[in-house]
Amino acid sequence: MRSLAFGLFCLLCCNAVRLDRRRPRPIAARGRNETTVQTKAVENPCKAIPLDFVFVIDSSRSIRPHDYEKVKTFIVNLLQFLKIGPDDTRVGLLQYGSEIQPEFSLKTYTTKAEVEQAVRNMKHLATGTMTGLAIQYTMETSFTEEDGARPANLQIPRIAMIVTDGRPQDTVEEIAAQAREAGIQIFAIGVGRVDMDTLKTIGSEPHSEHVHLVANFSQIETLISVFQSKLCGATEMCEVVDHQCQHICVSSPASYRCKCRKGFILNPDGKTCKAEDMCAVVDHGCEHICANLPDSYECRCRPGYQLNIDLKKCNLIDYCDLGNHGCEHNCVSVPESYICRCKKGYMLNLDGKTCSKIDHCADGTHGCEQEFENTDDSCLCKCRKGFTLRSDGKTCKKIDHCADGTHGCEQEFMNTEDSCVCKCRKGFTLRPDGKTCKKIDHCADGTHGCEQEFMNTEDSCVCKCRKGFTLRPDGKTCKSVDVCQTVDHGCEHQCVSTNDSYVCRCFEGFMLAEDGKSCKKPECGDGVMDLVFVIDGSKSLGPANFELVKQFVNGIVDSLEISRTGTHVGLIQYSTKVRTEFTLGKYTTAQDIKQAVSRMQYMGRGSMTGSAIRHMFEFSFSAKEGARLNIPRVCIVFTDGRSQDDVSEWANKAKNSGVTVYALGVGKAIEQELREIASEPDEKHLYYAEDFENMGEITQKLKSRICKDKPSDENMCECENVIMFQNQVTEKLKNLVQNNILF
Repeated sequence: MRSLAFGLFCLLCCNAVRLDRRRPRPIAARGRNETTVQTKAVENPCKAIPLDFVFVIDSSRSIRPHDYEKVKTFIVNLLQFLKIGPDDTRVGLLQYGSEIQPEFSLKTYTTKAEVEQAVRNMKHLATGTMTGLAIQYTMETSFTEEDGARPANLQIPRIAMIVTDGRPQDTVEEIAAQAREAGIQIFAIGVGRVDMDTLKTIGSEPHSEHVHLVANFSQIETLISVFQSKLCGATEMCEVVDHQCQHICVSSPASYRCKCRKGFILNPDGKTCKAEDMCAVVDHGCEHICANLPDSYECRCRPGYQLNIDLKKCNLIDYCDLGNHGCEHNCVSVPESYICRCKKGYMLNLDGKTCSKIDHCADGTHGCEQEFENTDDSCLCKCRKGFTLRSDGKTCKKIDHCADGTHGCEQEFMNTEDSCVCKCRKGFTLRPDGKTCKKIDHCADGTHGCEQEFMNTEDSCVCKCRKGFTLRPDGKTCKSVDVCQTVDHGCEHQCVSTNDSYVCRCFEGFMLAEDGKSCKKPECGDGVMDLVFVIDGSKSLGPANFELVKQFVNGIVDSLEISRTGTHVGLIQYSTKVRTEFTLGKYTTAQDIKQAVSRMQYMGRGSMTGSAIRHMFEFSFSAKEGARLNIPRVCIVFTDGRSQDDVSEWANKAKNSGVTVYALGVGKAIEQELREIASEPDEKHLYYAEDFENMGEITQKLKSRICKDKPSDENMCECENVIMFQNQVTEKLKNLVQNNILF
């Protein structure tokens, strides 16, 4: 072994001498800020093999400017021994101080001239010394295929040359080991006060070939001849050394490494090989456990199971079937054994096999007043004949005081715990004698308040009206019967009776003609707008009322003409935070919108109304979220309490931008805040109520406000559309209130 090593050393030295006579000699820098190299060289200076070569250069503040120029000179001179090209050696370079400064990657330049110019253009960083961070970047980024490294299966050696002049400010041992295990061959060059042990933790083995230390930057040029022999030598190291690789030896510049054949992995000694985890690489088919064997594997079963004849599947071992369990009642198999169990009402004896009946009454704690009985589950109390068990399950009482027939009740009777009590049928009341009954006259006291007639029933006094009249909702007064049913009203769609007359109305989507009876389609059709709901989801609302708000929103959606070219709807919910449930451009059908509203989850925290209005202003009416040009923008803000932040600033910005804002307050909503939110005049855009019964005048107020200036024909559609929307909103609110959906 020593003779082989000595022979290798002599071979490297001889090659170095011969190549040194032919190589272009480097020219040191003439001044501190000048880097010059010999560029006129032999066209093919050495028989270099293709490499992926990355320089990792320490650019810390401890390196003086003129020494930094010497490092650049060293790099440029070293490039003379590399044949640079896409299919030859690729060169990358990074500097490091406190941070990493990649100068160029393995794929950046394809000619030696470009690389040399890039090296000359480098600027000194003059910061810290994070060597470990630089090695990590080299491993994780510089030697990736994205950064120009060639695929590992091409077996192109990956070389990293690290030049440093000081102690690292971070740890290098672990990350350097990872880099070497990843197949990177590391040359560590130290200058000056660098600790040799630190260099050895960085460089590859053998350290004599990969680790070099010089006294100062002036001596770094002495390493040129050393690396000339390493980079230009065409000697296959595997052919001239006793590598002792069990399977395969792979040569690299100035070194070699051992590899294993497929199906084997390298042992920690770096030379011998062992079989891979066969269970991990083959389709073993084991039902439970696959166990590796030398050069093979076998299937095994978990405890309580046995291997089937196919040597792969496992069967549960039924220890009870062996017939020797000795259990008096039941035998239950468990993994690796069995246990005995007893039937209901029995307990297992100490022998673990026989059973004894459980006497739940034996301990005397049953507390029964008269008698007791042991059952499978418990000790039950019983009563002697003529008594019945009370609800406490322990004490007894005498039964049926009415059974002897001496109660004397006129109509009905009821046995109680202590006696027989007389009762009367519905519509009757018991007389003071406690036995006889009399009919109840609910109208006798004259407080019924009926306008026309009254009638006594079993439960109450009911008001009635004479023929031709019908009872009003107050249940007392009368009004004339439905006029629509008694006259030829001539209404095309609907006839609605009033107190003394009737009016004609049209179905949704139609409007009443000038004759007051027939219906026609509006000239403009349904309104088109971008409508955004801003819904309060604070904890004061409560989950039940939140569901009602969702029904309210869906009721409004039902009244709109939702389509790709029609009205678009968006919705945001807010509490402490603001959440966009869906944008204006999300859905184009009413069904999709209503399903999204139904899926909406109650937030249930604070009440940041100002933040919600800001979100609406900044995002909801943006083109990104589906807002359209020249389409009216409408916002309905729904809240039930005081906001925890200011609402006026963002409400004013929204209104000034052209958004029509309606403020709907319920319950504890603050009127002043609603005025700050609503468009002007606020009395036309603000609605507050404890419920929704007083919303009927919304339509007329909006119409008088929107149309009072009689807009031109080209704007009539827009005006009428908004009026139609408000009519539909009002009608839906009325329907929801009448159906007891809202509050």
